[in-house]
Amino acid sequence: MARIDLNHIRHAYSANPKSDADYALKEVHHAWQDGGAYALLGPSGCGKTTLLNIISGLLRPSHGEILFNGVDVTQLSAEERNIAQVFQFPVVYDTMTVYDNLAFPLRNRGVPAPEIDRRVRETIEMIDLVDWTKRKARGLTADQKQKISLGRGLVRNDVNAILFDEPLTVIDPHLKWVLRSQLKKLHKRYGFTMVYVTHDQTEALTFADKVVVMYEGEIVQIGTPAELFERPRHTFVGYFIGSPGMNVLPVTLDGNRAHMGSHSIKLPDGLVVREGARTELGVRPEHVSLGREGIPIEVSKVEDIGRHRIVRARLEGQDIAVVVPEDGEVPADPKIVFQAGRINLYADSWRVEPRHGGA
Repeated sequence: MARIDLNHIRHAYSANPKSDADYALKEVHHAWQDGGAYALLGPSGCGKTTLLNIISGLLRPSHGEILFNGVDVTQLSAEERNIAQVFQFPVVYDTMTVYDNLAFPLRNRGVPAPEIDRRVRETIEMIDLVDWTKRKARGLTADQKQKISLGRGLVRNDVNAILFDEPLTVIDPHLKWVLRSQLKKLHKRYGFTMVYVTHDQTEALTFADKVVVMYEGEIVQIGTPAELFERPRHTFVGYFIGSPGMNVLPVTLDGNRAHMGSHSIKLPDGLVVREGARTELGVRPEHVSLGREGIPIEVSKVEDIGRHRIVRARLEGQDIAVVVPEDGEVPADPKIVFQAGRINLYADSWRVEPRHGGA
């Protein structure tokens, strides 16, 4: 397994980039720990697959260098980097059996036959293809073929990292959950360094120890699921993580008070914002209390999704969502209160970190 250092990586697909807008991947400068399970999460076009391909060696960056365990591998091929990669659409050998598909990479590396048999059978059981062991791959469904592709990445124990590029796209929803759980178990058992690309926050949050959120070619936050939920560093993270996403409301500041129209909210002490910055308040729908006291809102609709209800409303001309218990009351003249300590302040989309130990 390997620690992966991304040193000032940038990439443009055009020959002569002249500005940040020309770069598909803006500067990435991070270290990922040996044995970590990371998810690259973001919308289409945010740069996550570009970054994955740079790590794997399928793409060489326009600028910067990549280190595996302190060794510069920037100019090395994927094979020389000893990477296992699982792609969005399955790549299998149709004329081989399921067993031989998994054994193939081990045989190429001269692994002894008894060890090959042990690892292959263990992997086949893990991906639930035991009954198909001797079947040719050409007769399998798309999701079964993707399980073979996953298995080929998992059967090796000598790789520096295993990279997954949206590997569960063709897998049915129930099996997605099963395979994610199996990947987590495998990671805990063997300590592979894993990097998993997805646009699905559920996949990312249930698979990874650390989620790497990307937006417009940048990494805007790396954190645990709890950190991303409680303290999004960027308004995009607040919006993208959670269902519904974080409420982001434009405000003006006066000392430690944030003003929304005729209403104001006390902020934690120690928040300092540079003059002229665009300021916004971020608060999760789960952290807004609905009742008969506080700031009045105009309810537009109530969505009942079983476990709770989502109240959609307007506050001083801005959309706001509130999560209430399934049996919670929605008053005829509703008002809201933002829960103390749950408010985030943003300046030009970035979270303002409190000074002097403020919360």
